[in-house]
Amino acid sequence: MLREKLCCLEKSEPHPQTTVLCAGTCSQFNALSCDECLQLGPQCAWCTLQNFTDSFSIDERCDTPEVLVQKGCSGEFVEFPVTNVKILKDQGLGKSAGHTNVSYIAPQKMHLQLRPGSQLSFQIQVQQPEDHPVDIYYLMDLSASMFDDLKMIKDLGSTLSKEMAKLTSKFRLGFGSFVEKPVLPFIKITREELANPCRSVDFECLPTFGYRHLLSLTSSTDKFNEIISKQQVSANIDVPECGFDAIMQAAVCGDRIGWRNDSMKLLVFVSDADSHFGMDSKMSGIVVPNDGECHLDDNNEYSMTAHLEYPTLGQLVDKLVENNILLIFAVTDNQRQNYENYASLIPGATVGVLASDSRNILELIMTSYKELRSEIDLEVLGNTEDLQLSFTALCQDGAIFTGHKNCSNVKAGDVVSFNVTIELKGCLAGPRRFSLRPVGFQDALEIELESQCVCDCHQTPEANSTFCSRGRGALECGACVCDPGFVGPKCECTEVSCEMCSGLGECFCGQCVCHPSSFGRVYGPYCECDDFSCLRFRGELCGGHGECDCGECVCHSGWMGEFCNCSTSNNSCLSPDGSICSGRGKCVCGKCECTVPGASGEWCQRCPTCGDICSLPSRAALCTLQNEDYCLLSFSLVDSDHGSIIYNPKLYDCPEPPNALLIALGVCMSVLIIGITLLVIWKFLISVHDRKEVAKFEAEKAKAKWQSGTNPLFRSSTSTFKNVTYKSAGQQKSDIS
Repeated sequence: MLREKLCCLEKSEPHPQTTVLCAGTCSQFNALSCDECLQLGPQCAWCTLQNFTDSFSIDERCDTPEVLVQKGCSGEFVEFPVTNVKILKDQGLGKSAGHTNVSYIAPQKMHLQLRPGSQLSFQIQVQQPEDHPVDIYYLMDLSASMFDDLKMIKDLGSTLSKEMAKLTSKFRLGFGSFVEKPVLPFIKITREELANPCRSVDFECLPTFGYRHLLSLTSSTDKFNEIISKQQVSANIDVPECGFDAIMQAAVCGDRIGWRNDSMKLLVFVSDADSHFGMDSKMSGIVVPNDGECHLDDNNEYSMTAHLEYPTLGQLVDKLVENNILLIFAVTDNQRQNYENYASLIPGATVGVLASDSRNILELIMTSYKELRSEIDLEVLGNTEDLQLSFTALCQDGAIFTGHKNCSNVKAGDVVSFNVTIELKGCLAGPRRFSLRPVGFQDALEIELESQCVCDCHQTPEANSTFCSRGRGALECGACVCDPGFVGPKCECTEVSCEMCSGLGECFCGQCVCHPSSFGRVYGPYCECDDFSCLRFRGELCGGHGECDCGECVCHSGWMGEFCNCSTSNNSCLSPDGSICSGRGKCVCGKCECTVPGASGEWCQRCPTCGDICSLPSRAALCTLQNEDYCLLSFSLVDSDHGSIIYNPKLYDCPEPPNALLIALGVCMSVLIIGITLLVIWKFLISVHDRKEVAKFEAEKAKAKWQSGTNPLFRSSTSTFKNVTYKSAGQQKSDIS
């Protein structure tokens, strides 16, 4: 937007006030009407004085008020709307204000008028109510897994009422239950299973139902306990339940539930399973989106459970916020993460971990209630598109939190404040209405905002004004709005065509009036020229040494070239003998470009192929010779009547003698490193070879099969002889070794 190029807004201080004006020239953006001028930024004003300008540049009427006054436009002719804050209702906080309708937020209603690009700040106060009415609706999952929980809460009404009595004297309880949509594939649809979905586990339970509202909000704890005692569980096939269906109906069926307008509405959701949402019901053939309406029949059952999809999280958020209901998820630990994710998207929602048999439900409800009561958190309701809101919390303990809109640890009766800053980005089509409300409160600050994009002077035009060339147009805001066929500041010209003005201007009376540009000046008969489209050198236009004229650089004195980056001075090309480039080249852009073949050097002073310049006929010469040591000898040779005289002999570029010690050390180190490297390689190869041989031996050893018989070459060292003459019972043996 143009105004965004013009300036950058500064932050405003707390409490009603407008933004500090930005620096900038409004006239450079070519506003042709008062309305266009106002939309450039909050610092722009329009002069309605007749004859304020007789030139083609009608946009000169648009500028800051200070500049317009300096140009001769007196203050009464300056159209400059300012940001306006009007408080329509502010009756004070709480019961101490003495009003019949007690409000816990102040103010209650205000009207704002802002210029596009401007911002303002105001402060609101919120008091935590004392003895605030509380409605708690207990919404329970009655699937078979909650059988033991149902027994545990049979006296919940009495115990909860007793605890809440310590905090409020206006407490009511209600009860509802849910299971699942009674359709495939969420349940079995045989006749036996429909009648008793628990028959597979040898247990008697109720047929599956969606949502039932069983007890409207009441102060009678006996009724609550009686309803609890009559409940029975049901069953379904899948794990998730239709809990979000039940939440939606409990939120939108306010008349049936009995929510009070001035109460803190708490919906306690109790389950040990996840919940279906969105398009989960498409698997059962249900494709009609949830309409967010109440569908309780005469028996207080959800009649559209088999016809409408589960609500989405977005739909739940909208209805809970719309009806100002705070949600408490009381779920088992295995479902805690799922419901924490849901609660992060639902304003004011909290999550508590429920014991497997609900024995801690009373403690969970009381903890969640106290947590909600100790927090004041502002929420923005309504359409705030094109608006930017920022908050600063001023809490009861004196702490200041910039960028926050909530305070914690607030006690009953405490008052906290919030500084609210609103910035309008652009013009609005009509009044914008939105509200700021503390989460869980019924009271809210209602805000109506209008954008100041139309000048009041447009409301009273002078039709067929004599000022506009005798009735050729209407006089509005000091300028003529010409009738068809006429143009010009005073409608003095007939509408004639001219060139397209290069797309950078407008045709007035057959002449191009060029648009201003933030980059520079646009000019020419057809706006074809500018002073910013020339070549750049090192980031500077025309090298910083020239002016850009219609796309070409016009160099300053002493500079030349397409980029104006070349100096016309030859001082840097003068050689020591006073000649330019030693007579062997030309000076281009402050540097020598050698033209003689073989010439080189800064001044083209080196030229081995040029012959002996010292032998050339000249009164003076710069000579360079090379001796047997390859050193260059330079001197100036001047011819005089007494002969040639040598001046300033210099010896340079002599090669340095070799460093013998360094060379010897390098050779020794090289030999040593090469020897060590060869030894390492040899050792490595030997090691590899040995490993291969050992592996080969081990393999052959493993394959060998040795015979276990006697060696045929073996001969015993013992001989046995028998004495044939020995007749005794025994036998005599002698061994001769």
